[in-house]
Amino acid sequence: MNATLAADLADDRLGGGVQDALRTKPKKAPNAFRTISEVADELHIPQHVLRFWETKFPQVKPLKRGGGRRYYRPDDIALLRRISDLLYIQGYTIKGVQRLLREGGGRLSDDIPPAPADERAEAEAERDMVSPDAVEDKQLPMPGLMAEPVSLPRPPRPKESEAERLRSVLMQTLAELEALRTLLP
Repeated sequence: MNATLAADLADDRLGGGVQDALRTKPKKAPNAFRTISEVADELHIPQHVLRFWETKFPQVKPLKRGGGRRYYRPDDIALLRRISDLLYIQGYTIKGVQRLLREGGGRLSDDIPPAPADERAEAEAERDMVSPDAVEDKQLPMPGLMAEPVSLPRPPRPKESEAERLRSVLMQTLAELEALRTLLP
């Protein structure tokens, strides 16, 4: 029996798993550093917006290695996720999130209420400042980048009542998970 046939038989016995294992990359550990492209994919935010946020939020400090390549720590990713939630879901402006960071000593708590109506209106105005051509191309501005629309879709902004309903469901789920945690050894 030749080597190729033997390898094919081995693959058949292993369900093709050997070839699949060679083609897929191993998963990173939860505490591993991530590149900007990995963070952008995970948070559904364009890389240029992440770089822009670094200039607006000094608390986001990825490690930079040779050639300027960024490596984000798990804490950086958690902060970026929270900033994204406050900007896109809660209706805050960049200035509003900066204020919350100052007031929180560089941290954002999980129980920040939705933005007040006046700030929500200002954030909406920032998002709406887009040319008619961009609207036809379905380009949407990112908060804080008023004059520069991007072609990637933003996460949908639920209506206020829908946001409250989702918050309630999430809080209930969190309570159930915490109750389950007490049952674990």
